[in-house]
Amino acid sequence: MALLEIKNMRVEFPGRHGTFTAVEDVSLDVNEGEIVGLVGESGAGKSTIGNAILKLLQAPGRLAAGEVWLKGERIDQLSDHEMLNVRGKRISMIFQDPMTSLNPIETIEYQLVETILTHLDISEAEATRRAIDLLDQVGIPNPAERIKQYPHQFSGGMRQRVVIALALSVEPELIIADEPTTALDVTIQAQILDLIKELCRSRNLGVILVTHDMGVIAETADRVAVMLRGKLIELGPTQQVINAPQELYTQSLIAAVPPSNKKIDRFPKVATEDSEGSALQNFDLSGHWLVRGDTYSTGGKSLLEVKGLKKRFQVTNAILARNRTYIDAINDISFDVQAGETFGLVGESGSGKSTVARVITGIYPATGGTMRFAEHDLTSAESRAEKQKVRRDIQMIFQDPYSSLNGRMRIGSIVAEPIVVNKLAGSTEERKEVVADLLELVGLGKDAARKYPHEFSGGQRQRISIARALATRPRFLICDEPTSALDVSIQAQILNLLKDLQDQLKLTLLFISHDLPVIRQMCDRVGVMRHGDLVEVAETEMLFETPQHSYTQALIGEMPKFAK
Repeated sequence: MALLEIKNMRVEFPGRHGTFTAVEDVSLDVNEGEIVGLVGESGAGKSTIGNAILKLLQAPGRLAAGEVWLKGERIDQLSDHEMLNVRGKRISMIFQDPMTSLNPIETIEYQLVETILTHLDISEAEATRRAIDLLDQVGIPNPAERIKQYPHQFSGGMRQRVVIALALSVEPELIIADEPTTALDVTIQAQILDLIKELCRSRNLGVILVTHDMGVIAETADRVAVMLRGKLIELGPTQQVINAPQELYTQSLIAAVPPSNKKIDRFPKVATEDSEGSALQNFDLSGHWLVRGDTYSTGGKSLLEVKGLKKRFQVTNAILARNRTYIDAINDISFDVQAGETFGLVGESGSGKSTVARVITGIYPATGGTMRFAEHDLTSAESRAEKQKVRRDIQMIFQDPYSSLNGRMRIGSIVAEPIVVNKLAGSTEERKEVVADLLELVGLGKDAARKYPHEFSGGQRQRISIARALATRPRFLICDEPTSALDVSIQAQILNLLKDLQDQLKLTLLFISHDLPVIRQMCDRVGVMRHGDLVEVAETEMLFETPQHSYTQALIGEMPKFAK
């Protein structure tokens, strides 16, 4: 008997314009001690299956047909009250977005201990010890101290580790892991996946692993199921599906995965996809508004020079200065970025990568050190107008496109805002033309201007962020984990788009990512950060082939191998 059996599942979302079928006639089983991978594009129905199993479908979604069995017991017909004994205790779920999974006004200790006490018959002291041990298992440093903190005091990757600890806290029979390692660097990712595999072996735990990372699937899953538009199109042993896929879609999906063992020029387009391809392949930018005639004089030096950069954050406040506590996010780092190159920054969560980006853009003030951009001192007390002129040439694409877009503004207004603030276009009509042109450029079309952010997929929202970043006609683009939450097909489109834009607009990129295969494909040189220190800088291929620092060697050694 299988641990979990899904029989002919169909999930529907009724609406004013008809009924949308998100999952259609899907049958799948998971055995004890087995990890089944679920892959496919955004919107394929992967997460919907997990939500349907636990009866967590958002209204008006409904399980219209099919059955769900857990160890011979049918659970899709249980009442909401009866499901309380299944959720958490027998089936746990690791959600993709850790911030919405955690209560922002309660400490991590409260949330972990409450969950443990709800499902296990142990004392509060034992529950607290268990919670600290779980945080240690998932790689949280100083767990006895960090457990007293709140979710906002953790980085994105560390919040994900807390959510994983929550899911493991009551020894469930089945875990549904929805993109559990999306925000994690390779070392912590390997640690978490090893922990899940060990639990499968030692506790006969079943796992449904929803992910867009084929490297994770290749190294973790026993079997893999491939989904397309709500249908299960291919299912089999992992190595068989990866090495000899039967379906054209599966073949092209695997081809779109960035190889870890070599560098390629462009990412192939996934077959049968409805989403847009690379916007610039047939887009001539000769004489385009974005192509500037002026060039920076760098005096033969680098476009960006960072020397001795430091950033300190105050953790606790106090009237007396000696009682205040601080954390050093960046410790005296130095690097340079040449005009026209792509410089990568890698490192684990909390290493300071995103902080460096925010200091360069002026979001955070530097605590110490100097930054020079095209012979302008970014840390000097220049006039506001002079600073704004330089700053608009440095733009940033944030990790989470949804939270970086104002949900109450139409896309046209979002993209136009930098143009208005920097007075780059004269009349309203001229501004509308520029916005329409930018949306066409990133492959969304001018009609997107009338819509709101929630009407777009994750990949489309990232394209909107790119259009907004380009609106000031920048020279320097900072990409902070621009594809971390995207499936491989959309990731390939975004990375191809960035390559095209760089080539035609002569952009310089600072590319921040924990995805080492992506870094290998995109970057000319790479800097490796750890605990706020820059431990190694090297040419990309040299770094991957002959890493010098022990931490770099560990990072590359833990990288999921997916050679093609």
